[in-house]
Amino acid sequence: MSASDIILTLFKVLGGLSLFLYGMNGMTGNLRQAAGSSLRDILAKATRSPAHGVAFGVFVGFLAHSGAAISMLAGFINAGVMTLFQSLAPVFGANIGTSLSSQVISFNITQYCWIAVGLGFLARSLVRSERWSKLGDAALGFGLLFLGMGTISAAIAPYKEQLAPLLASIRGDVWTWRLAGIAAATLFTALLTSSGAMIGLAFALVNAGVLTRFDQLAVIILGAMVGTCIVPVMAALPMRISAKRAAAAHVLFNVVNVLLALAAWPWLVRFCEWSAPASLVRQGANLHVLLMTAGTLVVLPFSRLFLRLVLACTPSSESDPEPSFLEERLLVTPEAAIAATIRELQRMANLCVECMMICGHLIVAPTPKLHRRLRANEEILNQVRLSMYAYLRRLTRHHLSSRQVLFLQNIHRCMKDVERIGDHIAHIAETSIERYANDDAILPESLFRVWFNLFCSAKKVVVLMAKSFDPDNPSFQNTALGILKARDAYFIQSLDAKADFAGADMDHAISPIASYYISRCIENLDRLVRRAKSVALAERQPAFMIKSAKFDKRVVDRAPPPRSPRVAPESYLRLLTRESPFADEDDLADPDGPTDPPPPDASAPQPPAPPSHPTEVDEIDADDPPDDPRPPAP
Repeated sequence: MSASDIILTLFKVLGGLSLFLYGMNGMTGNLRQAAGSSLRDILAKATRSPAHGVAFGVFVGFLAHSGAAISMLAGFINAGVMTLFQSLAPVFGANIGTSLSSQVISFNITQYCWIAVGLGFLARSLVRSERWSKLGDAALGFGLLFLGMGTISAAIAPYKEQLAPLLASIRGDVWTWRLAGIAAATLFTALLTSSGAMIGLAFALVNAGVLTRFDQLAVIILGAMVGTCIVPVMAALPMRISAKRAAAAHVLFNVVNVLLALAAWPWLVRFCEWSAPASLVRQGANLHVLLMTAGTLVVLPFSRLFLRLVLACTPSSESDPEPSFLEERLLVTPEAAIAATIRELQRMANLCVECMMICGHLIVAPTPKLHRRLRANEEILNQVRLSMYAYLRRLTRHHLSSRQVLFLQNIHRCMKDVERIGDHIAHIAETSIERYANDDAILPESLFRVWFNLFCSAKKVVVLMAKSFDPDNPSFQNTALGILKARDAYFIQSLDAKADFAGADMDHAISPIASYYISRCIENLDRLVRRAKSVALAERQPAFMIKSAKFDKRVVDRAPPPRSPRVAPESYLRLLTRESPFADEDDLADPDGPTDPPPPDASAPQPPAPPSHPTEVDEIDADDPPDDPRPPAP
């Protein structure tokens, strides 16, 4: 074998492995996106019982593989949407789902991969539905997955006699070699960050004739089961202790499975060889499914004991995240469910207060650990917002009073505002870290004190907003007044601070880059406070009130209102071409459309203009400077 042949073969194997990984990630990622929000609906049911949890884990594990699935579960735990105990059953099920995907890979359908590629491309290009487009991308990834396996096998097959001695150390018939093979496969899987990729590569070696015995394939699969745990472990590092324990539970479960397999090795080998005598690849896939299923059946009844083992292996003084208040059982009592959403809003707002504290530290003395904590909190806010959105959507399926309908609309508005406050805090932190790293952007202490005092005033607004989300509050309207007063005081201080920095710019007391960074920070602070004002305006609405006397009142199912027919699009689309909107319903009835009215007579008396009330949207997203809340000077 010449040097050029070796290099070409290596790149063929690398290219085939890249196709396999790209196809697998494309297939699982697009299937997950096609499932969309239904994943959260399934998650709501997954916490009902361990059996539901295992089923949810199988579903998610098949779509995303165990590493990504456990990382997603760790995110749910970190956000308080799921407890550590509730996550154990989905963790077990995710491993079963991953083994089922290995079953799919084990079928020798490489010659038909172009059918999946072609159908996926047509669905992606010709079908307008976004869901079908994602399914087309998944089919395209499915085809590329098998194309990658075929490429690896075709590249290795001519050199199987030369490669066989190099892989002779991968063997399972001797204890020492068995353990060494598992360790090597664990390390290589950790480098690939995917058990599916490692097992797919092993199947390609079998198809190429390099691996010829079941014990060789078995040690690779056992090592892949342990090596894939690196993905959730790395994902959980910046998260809270409960999320880290979920990753530890995944490691312990897979290690226990491998130990059980080693203990029952002779019987396991005989059973798998008997299950598919004509196909070594199918024997390996059956081994994977058998170990994950048997491990789940053994450990699931003792989940409480397994939880104690996880806690013993991961001691920590850190407290668990505050659990979610969005309980499924409350949906049949709408008023209690609405109170739960208010408590969840307060949980989000308290996270914003914590983020403001972290951001203050990052302004003065940034550290990577604090920055990771801030980003983890921002991800929690995103997760809680999505969970609240799914919860509100399920709540609207029941009959609600008119007050409750308006209340939910205001809650949704507050939810978006609080989540956006978290985004603005993150932007301030990022800008502050950039400013701190630039020596030319250092501020004189007198100006830095002006900026930090302004930041503390904004923090006061956020603290008042968090305190306002109290379901036991008899009057949200009065509490909102405190937010509005703090907002007015903030903007007086903001205008003064901007004047101070403008004067420093004119006197060349600070560098242009320092002025640029500070203007970005103050802009985000202003938008943050406007979001808090939007929350206060929502709380000022008359419908924003909780009637505790109705907490036990169960929903009464009534016939839904009759569905209205869809409007005729042609009539409304014609309005887009006109300069003025239609004045009455006759405009739509006239196919040619009414003629534009004559211009008004300037000499005729005009009715008084209605009073102008700026909306919160104008104040939140406008680029104009805020109005000065101070009275005009005499």
